[in-house]
Amino acid sequence: MSMVEVMVATVILMVSSLGVIGLVWTAILMNNRNKVDSTQTMLAESVIEQVNSTIIGSGSSALTDCDGTTWTINTEKGGAAVNGAGIDFTETSPPDDYVMTYVLRAPCAPDGDLVAKYDVRWNVKIVGEDVGMSTNTFLVTVGSKRKGSGSNALVDSPPIAMRVMVGN
Repeated sequence: MSMVEVMVATVILMVSSLGVIGLVWTAILMNNRNKVDSTQTMLAESVIEQVNSTIIGSGSSALTDCDGTTWTINTEKGGAAVNGAGIDFTETSPPDDYVMTYVLRAPCAPDGDLVAKYDVRWNVKIVGEDVGMSTNTFLVTVGSKRKGSGSNALVDSPPIAMRVMVGN
């Protein structure tokens, strides 16, 4: 009788262990997804800060990635296509200086290991222009997406969309 009890206990322990392994695996995947989310958000915030720190609508700024590529951040009216409240990543040829392929390496140097590449796009619009108002306030929409990401919600983070009003 005790041999049967030991076998039943072993089966119960094995099934429980498989459940725990599944939880650990899911936690690892979600940790990686959260890292990508954080990087996408940081890149979108960086572009917004560059736009905000520049004379809005009349100048440009720059951001340098880990490959040493300096990307011009145009702050004049226009930019990548907008779809609802976010950037339309299906647009195949966004305007120059409103898009960048940001390369992230560890450490952040041209000889560092490639971590990921991010597609970052933005649009600058004058608030009230569509109804004939003239203002010095701009709506900046920025989107960031890891290149090569798919549609698996457990592994791949959806594109980040940020909108902010700047100016006076």
